[in-house]
Amino acid sequence: MKAHSLILILPLVLILCGCEKRPQENTEEEVPVEKKRIQVIEKEREDRVDILIEGSLFTSYIYPESIKKPALFPVHTSSGITVTRGFPLESLPWERVDHPHHVGIWLNHGDVNDLDFWNHSDSIPPDQRMHYGTIRHRSVKKTKNGDDRGYLEVTSVWERPDGRKLIDENTKFYFGGRDQVRIIDRITSLTAADLDVLFKDSKEGMMAIRVIRELEQPASETLEILDENLKPVLINPENDKRSNGLYESSEGLKGDDVWGTRARWLRLGTSYQGKPLGVVMMDHPGNPNYPAHWHARGYGLFAVNPFGSKAYTDGRETFNFFLPQGETVVLKYRIYIYEGFEPNPDEINEEYETFISTY
Repeated sequence: MKAHSLILILPLVLILCGCEKRPQENTEEEVPVEKKRIQVIEKEREDRVDILIEGSLFTSYIYPESIKKPALFPVHTSSGITVTRGFPLESLPWERVDHPHHVGIWLNHGDVNDLDFWNHSDSIPPDQRMHYGTIRHRSVKKTKNGDDRGYLEVTSVWERPDGRKLIDENTKFYFGGRDQVRIIDRITSLTAADLDVLFKDSKEGMMAIRVIRELEQPASETLEILDENLKPVLINPENDKRSNGLYESSEGLKGDDVWGTRARWLRLGTSYQGKPLGVVMMDHPGNPNYPAHWHARGYGLFAVNPFGSKAYTDGRETFNFFLPQGETVVLKYRIYIYEGFEPNPDEINEEYETFISTY
């Protein structure tokens, strides 16, 4: 065969065997899916789900065994200020070291079928734990990222010390935020599982947050805090220059006068590094015993309690909530966190109306 014949045949062979180098096809480039502004990221191995807004951590849903219930911890403002106390999980200097069961934002109650879910933590001696209940995380049912809101749906069980469950819990969290504002909506369904359930009237409940020293009201008693080396020390309240918070209710009450009273919402505000900072918690008309009493302590415990009246009213009222086996009660709350500006009561009322009209 002549040389020029080989030259003609070779391209044909290359085409048939697929070996010819072909020009790049003019295909449309793949466009990466745009990240949503609010991201809900499950980290199962770390027992948590992170919620990020514009790339910065807003909060995490956590469920370590030590705290005996799931919680949102830590919780940050839009600029990154932490509003939840670190102790006992991530202790910081100058914090109080009382009530180790006060962790982040949580929901439970102090007397459910004669079991204390509120005060339970690893600090309870083993020989006393038969009096306490535990809320165990079971599953992350759904997550959804969004530009306006992120969504997290989880399930838990409320258990007796013997492991038998009292309550099946389904909770839906909605996380949102705009400039200088962060919002958490919690919609929790509690279903009596294998037994009738009695939420007995108790002041210790139910939707709660424990805040940083700067949000506490000024103390009148000696404080036990952690020093710069995280060692407990006592300080005179006259030397407490950090606490500058003040409660204000939807009914116009302020300071210690809000404790035990009924209100649609309650605000705890302060001045942090010269700028306003605050947390508003909102009750919902669909909740039992509305408007509920507020278990709001000057030392930074801030809770709304639908299943308690007796202690708040010196015995004039009592509210025991009975949930028959198989039936469900739904609880709805909003937490509104602001910084850099101070909303007046009319503005908070507008936010409240938006909340109750949404659910």
